[in-house]
Amino acid sequence: MRIIGIDPGTATVGFGIIDAQGNKAACVDVGIISTTKADHDARRLHHIYVEIQKLFRKYRPQVLALEKIFFSKNIKTAMSVAQARGIILLAAEEAGLKIIECSPQDVKMAVTGYGQADKKQVQKMVKTLLKLEAIPTPDDAADALAAALAVINRRV
Repeated sequence: MRIIGIDPGTATVGFGIIDAQGNKAACVDVGIISTTKADHDARRLHHIYVEIQKLFRKYRPQVLALEKIFFSKNIKTAMSVAQARGIILLAAEEAGLKIIECSPQDVKMAVTGYGQADKKQVQKMVKTLLKLEAIPTPDDAADALAAALAVINRRV
């Protein structure tokens, strides 16, 4: 099964694609989609939509693991992330993907066994579980791989 994990954002969208067989996985690709801050919201969201569609066509995943929004004190950031999530959900629905939404705590539990693990612990486990030479950077890319891994570890 091919899974694409996505860590949504407006400035940066992390993605990680894994091939899973049972509870084992191999990294196919990992990276980010970046938008230009000078562009207006509609242009940034369109760019994300187009790039996500390209990833879906290129890699043909069956499952999308999408992180839920972590609400913090910055409501403006939460709103823009929600817009990006909407665009990603739309593209996934159009592509016929099974959509699995997971909270950051679900992902941490699935990858490290501890729902309050810090970012460094999650990143180290992503590297270990996927037998990578280095921790994926930036953090958004590593978070996306962690979301994809959460699906095969049956925590979401």
